[in-house]
Amino acid sequence: MEALSGFFFELTLAASTASPGWASGFLFKVLSFVVVLGLLIFFHELGHFLAAKFFGVRVIRFSFGLGPRLLGVKVGETDYCLSAFPLGGFVKMVGEGTEDEVAPEEEARSFANKPVWQRMVIVFCGPLFNFFFAFAVFTLVFATMGQMDLTNEIGEIKPGYPAAQAGLRPGDKIVQIGATPVSRWKELPEIVRRYPDQAVPLVFEREGRRQQTVVTPIRKPVKNIFGEETQEAVIGITPASRVVTRQLGPWEAILDGGLQTWNITRMTVISLVKLIERKIPLETLGGPIFIAQLAGQQAQEGWLNLIFFTALLSVNLGILNLLPIPILDGGHIFFFAVEAVLRKPLSLKARERAQQVGMFILIVLMVFVFYNDILRLLRP
Repeated sequence: MEALSGFFFELTLAASTASPGWASGFLFKVLSFVVVLGLLIFFHELGHFLAAKFFGVRVIRFSFGLGPRLLGVKVGETDYCLSAFPLGGFVKMVGEGTEDEVAPEEEARSFANKPVWQRMVIVFCGPLFNFFFAFAVFTLVFATMGQMDLTNEIGEIKPGYPAAQAGLRPGDKIVQIGATPVSRWKELPEIVRRYPDQAVPLVFEREGRRQQTVVTPIRKPVKNIFGEETQEAVIGITPASRVVTRQLGPWEAILDGGLQTWNITRMTVISLVKLIERKIPLETLGGPIFIAQLAGQQAQEGWLNLIFFTALLSVNLGILNLLPIPILDGGHIFFFAVEAVLRKPLSLKARERAQQVGMFILIVLMVFVFYNDILRLLRP
């Protein structure tokens, strides 16, 4: 199974908020990109490898990189190697290709002779391990460093908005809205949305003393992270830049790690849907050059930023490989599903044509994202 790691669908949020410079630190960015890509490929292929071993399929080669073999070591029946081009990787199994000849003594350990559900699991475990990797990264960071959140302190108040009319000031800390207590800034928007055009009591802290006022959220057009304009209830405040670290126990870290992985997965899928609907410009797609820029930028800002960026890309890679495009893992799973329904595989000719179509789609997409990357480099 090959991991197509040469390009990713970037989250619109990442593409719109980052403006990395390409001129400085070229080598540093390339090295950051290779490290990030290496981790993602390794875990993706590890998923295929472990599932194949579990079901008794003989794995001939576990390669990081594509093209000619540069070096490696054979352990047991598997050749673990490094290949020339580090923009992909693969696990080669006995009987994986339609043209592969399988010796009679290896028929039982051939990928093609395994039940269709086992083949689907082997293919699916590649993307699955990308999600596991992201989940493990987030959980480990939260368990060791805690969860960082903006405090409930007001930074700025917009003149003429409900917060100003209610007498709130910068530096006040909102501790309760209605019957709901507030301890972190991210809780505020969700609570305010419940009370459009409704007067609601608000408790705040000023100079150590708690006070109460009444605020009436108003509906205003706001832009979401996709650049779409929506009507939301607001009171006209922005957060102070103060951050508090909340220490988490093991179970809290696991829950927050899972929630973070789910949120990124959800946002990535929504981004793909909106790209198809043309609600997000195709110019937000990024390829290897853009990823290298972002990886270098995140590495310069600190190892923690780079780790979170790697986890985000891991989710992107998992989702990309699950798309039902021939050549990708999702395409293989689709063919296996058809085989399960028809109780026989599609004809070799049909599969070859589908592979050609899939390859054409991917080449067109890769040319397009490279074009986007080059335009970004040329912009002043």
